[in-house]
Amino acid sequence: MEYDTKTPQYNTGDPSSFAYISARDRWPVIITQGIDDVHRSAGASKDEEVLNEGKWVVAELARLKYELQHDRELTPLPDDGESDVEGYNKELEALGNPKWHSVPWLFSECYLYRRVSSIFKQTQKCKSYDLFARQKMSTFQSSRPAVVELAARYKDIVTELETKHTLKGIKTQEELEEAEKILFFEMCEICLWGNATDLSLLTNLSYEDIQKLQGSEARKSSEKNIIVNDLGKAFAVLTNGQKSGKKERRVDIVLDNAGFELFVDLILAGYLLAAGLATTVVLHPKSIPWFVSDVLPQDFGSLISALADPQTFYSTLSDEDKLVGKTATPLSDSEVSSLKFLFEHWSGIHAEGQLVLRPNIFWTAGGSFWRLANTEPSLYEDLKESELVIFKGDLNYRKLTCDAAWSSTTPFAEAIGSLGPGSDVRVLALRTCKADVVVGLPEGADETLKDMEGGGGDSGARKWAWSGKWAVVQFSDGKA
Repeated sequence: MEYDTKTPQYNTGDPSSFAYISARDRWPVIITQGIDDVHRSAGASKDEEVLNEGKWVVAELARLKYELQHDRELTPLPDDGESDVEGYNKELEALGNPKWHSVPWLFSECYLYRRVSSIFKQTQKCKSYDLFARQKMSTFQSSRPAVVELAARYKDIVTELETKHTLKGIKTQEELEEAEKILFFEMCEICLWGNATDLSLLTNLSYEDIQKLQGSEARKSSEKNIIVNDLGKAFAVLTNGQKSGKKERRVDIVLDNAGFELFVDLILAGYLLAAGLATTVVLHPKSIPWFVSDVLPQDFGSLISALADPQTFYSTLSDEDKLVGKTATPLSDSEVSSLKFLFEHWSGIHAEGQLVLRPNIFWTAGGSFWRLANTEPSLYEDLKESELVIFKGDLNYRKLTCDAAWSSTTPFAEAIGSLGPGSDVRVLALRTCKADVVVGLPEGADETLKDMEGGGGDSGARKWAWSGKWAVVQFSDGKA
């Protein structure tokens, strides 16, 4: 509101925007899936109170879906005991009690998930229920081939890094630094693309292999879809900190999705610690179920537990798989060994305080990150202590840029407002594009992408930015 940009935000009433499609097509489907999940879970309970609460939750979700589909007004959140209710309701009032099909997209989408959360918070036995948990772990389970491949490579990389740079083929300090830079790029790009990553991008840190990898078609194919890539600037910041001899060097990751994406975030975190590019990594999960698959603190625990007994996790068939007659394929001994290495390594750095989870209610507020310094000053001061704050994913990018209809050539540092120059916060956004807002592009790039097949053409829509095919990696040095 008062701290946001005056540039108009994307709105669910704009037919040329992805906001329009989201409100009319995507959100009703998400609510329907939630209804199915609650019906399934409550129906399996023998507790009469859970059964009754489940029926009430289903009815409330169905009411929300009706209001959304019939373009009713967004109603104030009930007092469910949480401190953010007043903020949501004040903003709703300031917007003039808008209707679902003509409201700022960012606020309305946040409100949607906060409204769903409020339904559960009004119950006694289902307060902490995550109606997205089932599909989070299901997607992690279905990512088995990528998980076991990455686990094996990660084990090799960390083992070699922790022997401290006795790297095959390395002859000079310059070669070592170039190899480390390439590996940093690969790790960040794996983190960027999540389960769309081509696993051939990983390396065992042999210098000859790194050289081959640098020129590989797979790497080129991936890199050409990163329209802006500021990883070199981020790497320079972390290596300069390392060379300075500063004892405490922290990197923060504001998380996006659970499941496989959290897995690759942990790959990046563990790599940064093993390589000495950070001494602590702070992970920022959400505090309520959010945007279908965002990370909650318990998702970290679930993932670690799966890795503690990977054979059981990957050999247990879902009800759907059983129905279609699938059979489980056991993991090999080497696959089990690699996955258990991850469990031991990640649990170890977590126990030692090098890997920290720090949720904050700010991450599920209804507005943009432009408000951080004024609405959550303690979190803002905490982030200033970090060498680099990595914001993962599309929603975090939308919040960084206030989800506003900027010109595509607006500098990234300008579009992130109070987190830009002078903020004392270094920001790195790793974002695959799944929404309209995009900034920091070279002159003419947006027009070129619109002219491609499916890019939007003369329709006025930036359709190329909806698919997740294209990405931006953008850096702002608020400490400079």
